[in-house]
Amino acid sequence: MGSPTEHPSLLPITHATLAADARLLAVVRDIGARHGFDYTDDTATAALLRERRTAVRGAGNSAPGWLGALAIVAAACWPFAAAALPALADRSPAVRFGPAVFLLVLAVWLWVLVWRRWKRELLHPLLAGYREVLGAATACGAPVTQVPDWLVGRSESGTGKGVAPIPSYEYAGERGEAGAHTYTPTMDTRGAATSTPADPSIPIPVKSAAVSQYEARADEGGWHDEAGCVLLIAGGIGIGWGYTQQVPVGYLAGALIPLAIVTWLAGSRQGDEKRRLREEALAYVRALAAAQAAAARVPELSPQLRKLYAEECEEQKE
Repeated sequence: MGSPTEHPSLLPITHATLAADARLLAVVRDIGARHGFDYTDDTATAALLRERRTAVRGAGNSAPGWLGALAIVAAACWPFAAAALPALADRSPAVRFGPAVFLLVLAVWLWVLVWRRWKRELLHPLLAGYREVLGAATACGAPVTQVPDWLVGRSESGTGKGVAPIPSYEYAGERGEAGAHTYTPTMDTRGAATSTPADPSIPIPVKSAAVSQYEARADEGGWHDEAGCVLLIAGGIGIGWGYTQQVPVGYLAGALIPLAIVTWLAGSRQGDEKRRLREEALAYVRALAAAQAAAARVPELSPQLRKLYAEECEEQKE
C-alpha cells in the first residue's frame, strides 16, 4: 500500500509572522545570533525541526528502552519460573529471587540511560533557541500556529507544559513577576515600530462551519460499540436463563437485543458524520499549511486541530 500524499508542514511560526513586528524580528535575530542559527529562515527551520524530531524520537525508542522492557517482563516471570523448578524449591530466597531483583535493577538503569539521552536531545541548543523564539512571539502577541508535543517533551496528546516548556517572558523590558524572564528589544520601544504588512494576494483559508463542528464534536462518541456489546450479551444471558430455568420473565431481556442494534446503528451514523467532518477539518489544516508555505500568516490551531495535524503527520510517516 502506498504512503499518504505528502503535504506542506505547519511551522509553529514563520518569517511572515515574525516580520509583522519589527521589534519581535529584532529579538528573534538576536536569539539566532546567540545560537548560531537563522530562525527567520523557514526552510532551514523546517529542516532543523525534522532533524531534531527524528533525534528526539529515536532517543526515546532506542534499543536500551526495549531491553529494559524485556528485563521487566523477565523479572516479573522469574518468581513463577523459580517456583516451578524443583532444583530451586528448597533454596534460599536470595537464590530464588536474586535474579529477578538483578533484572529489575538492570531495567531501571537502562531506562535511566534512555531518559538522559532523550532529555539531552530535547535540550539541544538549537531547539532551546527555537523555544526562546516561540516564547518571545507569545509575549509579543504573535500567533503561534501549533507547538508539537515532542518539541516541549510532552507525550502525544498529553497535558501540561512538558519537560522543556516554552519559556514565558515579560516583553518591553519591564520588571516582571518574581522569577520571570524579561526580554528587552534591541530597539527603542517608545518609537513607532515598522511592520511588514500581510500580503493581501495570499488568501487565508476561512474556517467553515463543518470545521467548527469537528472541533466541537472531536471528543464525542466512542461508547456505542461497547454499549451495544453489553446490551447484546445481557439480552442473551437473560434469554438463556429464562430458557434453562423455565422462567418466562427472563425472555423479557430479549428486548435488549434490538436496543443493541439501535445503539450500533446510532454509533455508525455518528461515526460516518465524524469521518466527514474530519475530512473537512483535515482539508482546512492542509490549506493552512499551503498558505503558510506561500508566506502567509496563519492563525493558531485549536487543540482539536493540533491533535488532527499530529495524527496526519504520523500517517505520513508510515
